[in-house]
Amino acid sequence: MITKEKVHSILKGYDKKKIKIATICSHTSLQLFHGARQEGMKTIGICLEKYKKTYDAFPFGKPDEYIIVDNYKDIPADELAEKNAIVIPHGSFVEYTGKNLEELAVPMFGNRLSLMWEGDRNKLFKWMRDSGLQIPELFTPETIDRPCIVKLPGAKGGKGYTIVSSPAEFKKKVKEEKFIIQEYIPGVRVYPHYFYSPLSKGGYEVRNGSLELMSIDRRLESNIDESYRATLAGVTVEPSFTVIGNEPVILRESLVREIMEMGANVVESSYRLFQGMPGPFCIEMICTENMKFYVFEISARIVAGTNLYPLGSPYTCYSYKEPMSTGRRIAREIKRAAKLNKLEKVIY
Repeated sequence: MITKEKVHSILKGYDKKKIKIATICSHTSLQLFHGARQEGMKTIGICLEKYKKTYDAFPFGKPDEYIIVDNYKDIPADELAEKNAIVIPHGSFVEYTGKNLEELAVPMFGNRLSLMWEGDRNKLFKWMRDSGLQIPELFTPETIDRPCIVKLPGAKGGKGYTIVSSPAEFKKKVKEEKFIIQEYIPGVRVYPHYFYSPLSKGGYEVRNGSLELMSIDRRLESNIDESYRATLAGVTVEPSFTVIGNEPVILRESLVREIMEMGANVVESSYRLFQGMPGPFCIEMICTENMKFYVFEISARIVAGTNLYPLGSPYTCYSYKEPMSTGRRIAREIKRAAKLNKLEKVIY
């Protein structure tokens, strides 16, 4: 894995007045490019030729310039560094680049160690437990005795997930070698989007910095969300959890206190385990009928649910006088860090 010292040595060669934001044209890139434009920063889209016309269709969301590649695993780190680029990782970026992410010799916003902890299930559960979060019970194939959800590794947006209720059903449905099995918890899915700034003071103070609640969503998952209609029509549906979109959520205000405390605990734990987590992240959870939260994932980066709020959310309007998306908040943090000569605090 590339060292932080190596990344910071590359960063020292940058013209701090000409920093550009770069990412793969997918996932949350329209929001990231739009937010950077609002903050007066130039952008670079890493794109396959066949997708370029899609982004050109959105003049305020497209990048200022493209780097066309044949494969996302072949990201031109040298060219990005020459252009004073800081890479923003998102779900597609993590999934498409794979292990190459660990060695990518270009400055990246946030702490890339947090992406390694997110992607390793054993480390992820250690992180959640260290944060004091309530998590669903874990099973092995032989111990399944209730409805469970089988998940595959990586940022796959729910693709390939399945429900099983017994060892026999697991053996019949699951052919992959790598997976986790979690108890299926009935309830409402809640995905709060946070931003932690080690540069800000005041607000919800954590670790000499400030934690912000940017927005909340829940996910629309292919046929599982509409399966009741098929059942009423007498159609048997094999549930699929592939995410096809997102919809906004506003929590009861009394629950926001607990949501903020959970976010703070995750940040504190990140400093104990892997040197912190500046920038955006999401705690993925279920709220039961008893108002109890069960956490099943942490996404240590910007998540697609933030795409609902390119002009701000019902939470950011209480913190900012202007519309503030997570994409814009990232650009503002980078711009501020450069002005304060503290980029090393938010870059690895």
